[in-house]
Amino acid sequence: MSTIDYAPDMIERGRLLFARPFLFVKGCVSIADLPEMDRVEISFAGRSNVGKSSLINALCGTSGLARTSNTPGRTQELNIFESQSENLRIVDMPGYGYAKAPQDKVRQWTKLIHRYLVGRATLRRVYVLIDGRHGPKDTDLTVMDELDNSAVSYQIVLTKADKPGKEELDQVIAATKAAIAKRPAAHPHVILTSSVKGDGLRELRTEIAMLLEN
Repeated sequence: MSTIDYAPDMIERGRLLFARPFLFVKGCVSIADLPEMDRVEISFAGRSNVGKSSLINALCGTSGLARTSNTPGRTQELNIFESQSENLRIVDMPGYGYAKAPQDKVRQWTKLIHRYLVGRATLRRVYVLIDGRHGPKDTDLTVMDELDNSAVSYQIVLTKADKPGKEELDQVIAATKAAIAKRPAAHPHVILTSSVKGDGLRELRTEIAMLLEN
């Protein structure tokens, strides 16, 4: 699915990066709970039930690293995963938008996400996950606005890209590219993924490896 010709050595760097184990460190319910800013961090954001946990599991080559659920709002804290051999930390953020949870709890998550995004000096990139069947929603655009305003680099990842037909997917891709066209903090390349089929994983791993190299 990639339209970028990555250097073979960077593709291999990405493969090796995720061939080694990542471990769950802890869940953080406040900024004070976060680990020290001692390594490169990337984070995954997206609407509730967009498939963040499934993508993290597929990316790291394991089925049980991040907990998955069909219930929106299952992830209720900042879940921290660290490579055991590389200078990399992955942060799985609570889903935004619809969630089966009390409103005060949702407001608490929203505040936690905001404070994390604007105050984490080691955060190199946020991967904003958008459902490949639907494209960007208002809540996605709001998150992009905040990332742009905070000058936090982000890249769009379309999930479940194996679900829609080609014409429908092409429309979603076009709408997504239009949505980020003039956004200052957005990476211009959109990554298409399928956690079930493994599509786009090599590309995503390579992009993350490039962050470490740079």
